Amino acid sequence: MPITRIRDVAQLAGVSVGTVSNVLNKPDEVSPESLARVQKAIAELGYVRNDAARQLRAGVSSTVGFVVLDGQNPFFNEVVRGAEDEASKNGIAILVGNTDEDPRREGMYLDLFEEQRVRGVLISPYDDIGDRLQKLKDRDIPAVLVDRINVDGKFSSVAVDSVAGGQIAAQHLIDTGRRRIAFVGGPFDIRQVRDRLAGARVAVDNSEFNVEIEVIATNALTVVEGVQAGRRIMERSRPNRPDALFAANDLLALGLLQSLIVNGKLLVPSEISLIGFDDIAFAVAAAVPLSSVRQPGRMIGQTALRVLLEESEDPTMIPRQTVFRPELVVRESTQP
Repeated sequence: MPITRIRDVAQLAGVSVGTVSNVLNKPDEVSPESLARVQKAIAELGYVRNDAARQLRAGVSSTVGFVVLDGQNPFFNEVVRGAEDEASKNGIAILVGNTDEDPRREGMYLDLFEEQRVRGVLISPYDDIGDRLQKLKDRDIPAVLVDRINVDGKFSSVAVDSVAGGQIAAQHLIDTGRRRIAFVGGPFDIRQVRDRLAGARVAVDNSEFNVEIEVIATNALTVVEGVQAGRRIMERSRPNRPDALFAANDLLALGLLQSLIVNGKLLVPSEISLIGFDDIAFAVAAAVPLSSVRQPGRMIGQTALRVLLEESEDPTMIPRQTVFRPELVVRESTQP
């Protein structure tokens, strides 16, 4: 079926192409008779305006691309909802791409958003992608990092201090009497994972007690990986097991909890303590309510979208780093 174009509408209505354009964009400037004829022609032909082309000609898009690290993680759902709340106030639509912690998919979405000439890009990157974002910036497409502090200051970022969060989590475990801590997380290409471990090491190094910390690496930040890590812990003899676990995010922590309780018949927290990161909604509803380090997901999304729109309006703006302080949420999984 051939595409109906604006000139087809003009021909059927017996008016100029300019009149049809005015009906679509400035109907108040069109006479009632011409307005009715054009609207009738549009209905008969099933004409649909090409907003993408119109926005490209105008140089302003009403869409923003959002590349998230893990669409299955409820934390990122909250971040996206925050961005959508702010976008709706500005007549902006958000296109979301989930990379699933895959750098190739990340690149695919960035290429797609560049081709679509979106107004800007929000991204929670897998690793360092400064060169790729600079390419977008050179084409007048600003980018804001989400859930990642931009250490070189070339791009704006909105995030929680993950190093501080890791230190808070480990210090809490130490304060509740735990001395053999295991950090469970990975892959370590992800900056947030490295930062949370670094913060935990700070707490251990600064402790007045003899505290040990080990790393139990995972291939992803998922429930399944948490279950598998829990099984590896259960294969050890009791004296060689940690007495506390700090999971890099709540999905890992929930998998660990399932494995320890169901498969290992371990008592949490009396035999082993457990804390996560993000404070997703499922944390409070777990079989043993999960202690966690809270990130204000919705506020992060709102702030990131606001910064992005400001940079799209003024490309000369100096990049800024917005860092929120994480909050410790104590529940039953880390009781002394």
